[in-house]
Amino acid sequence: MSRYRLEPTLAQETILARHCAHARYVWNLAIEQYSWWWPGRDHAPGYCVQAAQLTEARAAFGWLADGSQVVQQQALRDFTQAMASYFAGTHGKPTWRKAGHNEGFRNVAVKPAHVRRLSRNVGQVWIPKAGWVRFRWSRTVPAARSYRVTFDRAGRWHIAFAAIPHPHLGPGDRPGRRHRPRSGGLGGVIHRRTAALSRSAPYRTGTASAAAAQAGPCQEGLPRTRTGQGRDRAAQGPRSRPAQGLG
Repeated sequence: MSRYRLEPTLAQETILARHCAHARYVWNLAIEQYSWWWPGRDHAPGYCVQAAQLTEARAAFGWLADGSQVVQQQALRDFTQAMASYFAGTHGKPTWRKAGHNEGFRNVAVKPAHVRRLSRNVGQVWIPKAGWVRFRWSRTVPAARSYRVTFDRAGRWHIAFAAIPHPHLGPGDRPGRRHRPRSGGLGGVIHRRTAALSRSAPYRTGTASAAAAQAGPCQEGLPRTRTGQGRDRAAQGPRSRPAQGLG
């Protein structure tokens, strides 16, 4: 997800804060419903039942009806997905959301016309009830299906666009081309290195432990040499050369 800095006006900040409060309220109601459930009782209400209850609550309370129905229903969908992930064992159990700590909401059904660019560094996004809200166009905006608006503790608003990334084609996935192993790959390098070691084996004397013991004093003397040209050569000493006329 690509996150951008939102720059709402004072009137728009009030509406965004109201969306965050409504989403948090609906989320905590769903948490309370699931807290009364335990094995042996009837199952907790699902998304369809909770959506019907939300419609009844919006008809009964005017302050809830003043908010966006899409934002409130998406809070229920997010909770349903969170519980499914919890029962699948991939995520932890959903917890209560607190004011000032978990401020944010998500909007779906985003169309390409809902995001537009005004200048090189300024763009606008359409948010329900708030209208066109400016944000910093710091990078390319993907073709998103949804976005999430958050409010951090430092008093800054951000928007994150959720988009499906393009799949990366592998060597054998390119159209019109078959996957054939190349001789110049890593396998060829390893093969040439192994062949070189096998050819130089008759010129070596001693075992691996003797070679490590011989190289030990040279490596210990490297840090004590002077800084300058030839410090490594002076510490390592004369190098042994393979005997001529063998094999």
